[in-house]
Amino acid sequence: MNIPTVKNLKRVVIIGAGFSGLQVAKKLKRDKFQVVLIDKNNYHTFQPLLYQVATAGLEPDSIAHSIRTIIKKKKNFFFRLAYVHYINTEKQKIYTNVGSLSYDYLIMATGSVTNYFGNKNIESFALPMKSIPEALNLRSLILQDFESSLLTKDSKERERLMTFVIVGGGPTGVELAGALAEMKRYVLPNDYPDLDIQKMNIHLLQASDRLLEGMSEKLSKQAFKNLKELGVTIWLNCLVEDYDGKIVFIDKNKNIESSNVIWAAGVKGAIINGFLKEDMKGQRILVDDYLKAIRYKNIFAIGDIACMITNPFYPNGHPMTATPAIQQGNCLAYNFNLFLEKEPKNIKPFKYKNLGAMATIGRNKAVCDFPYIKLKGFLAWIIWMFVHLVSLVGFRNRVIALMNWIIQYLHYHKSVRLIIRPFHRKKTTK
Repeated sequence: MNIPTVKNLKRVVIIGAGFSGLQVAKKLKRDKFQVVLIDKNNYHTFQPLLYQVATAGLEPDSIAHSIRTIIKKKKNFFFRLAYVHYINTEKQKIYTNVGSLSYDYLIMATGSVTNYFGNKNIESFALPMKSIPEALNLRSLILQDFESSLLTKDSKERERLMTFVIVGGGPTGVELAGALAEMKRYVLPNDYPDLDIQKMNIHLLQASDRLLEGMSEKLSKQAFKNLKELGVTIWLNCLVEDYDGKIVFIDKNKNIESSNVIWAAGVKGAIINGFLKEDMKGQRILVDDYLKAIRYKNIFAIGDIACMITNPFYPNGHPMTATPAIQQGNCLAYNFNLFLEKEPKNIKPFKYKNLGAMATIGRNKAVCDFPYIKLKGFLAWIIWMFVHLVSLVGFRNRVIALMNWIIQYLHYHKSVRLIIRPFHRKKTTK
């Protein structure tokens, strides 16, 4: 991988440039550490706004930022664009598509991937939304379906093309359903005047008895009400059994005919081969209070991939969201730097500070569940926009996102409704 070896420097290899991995890479001191950051992309993605890329609200470069630009002119820092496929924990070596590399310390920050719960048909035909390429696929599919709806003479086929099923009633599913409903109300009637947009159907399927389970019941009911007002059909206590590309099979012999199923029903840790079953719980690496993998002296895990079960409030690990990932990255960097200063007594265990949760349902509608206050409506929507705006990496991204939001608010207009890269469906079996 063409990384120089320096005798007096310990090599720290970080796999993953998400929220947690970037925090460590930026904050580790370089006087005694050589830091190597590895990621399969050369950019960092602000995942909370992927749904806006999928629904033509933002271009992908508004929520992505070059890793080399974020961490530049750093002494003893190296970035490599690579895919890690195996870790030899005994030899302390990683193996990638561009070569192998030894490490003194390994930090796993690989994040998460979509969890289909073992259903191969759903994995084949449903669309995930965990990355920018997947969000662009979804955007193309949405626009292509309306173009195809204009051309078909088959009314049942037109209905399938104009029916969208979102599986998962968490923040991603709720925000995506709201964005699609607003497209139906404000954007698509102008784009397709010769198509009856009122026949577009949006279904949101949730396995439990309420939306936004991580928030208070009051805000959950508010989100339900707002989506209903936007015309979204909500199915609670609804389990998807199968999907063949045309029909969503639901429990109790119910089904929905749709060519568009968007899977937002869960994630699992992005594990790399080399770890044993006893190292993990629920596809996440078990760690102690200091974020160290329980069976290894020099391997650490942070973010979605880490599972700390010592906190009684989170017996299955912390939420797989940006906030705990950022806090864990900061904590680990702090402890590493103290270790360098030969102050191991001062290192601190990780303690998660729950800052709350937010979700936007649509124009002037959002819910914010903070530890000491619950907000809904316009004020919550403004807070949601501000928090996401300041969290974007790079001044340019913030300006572009803000300008897009202002234009869309004033003119009900989404300007990036472009099929740049056509999406090709997998063929369904007879």
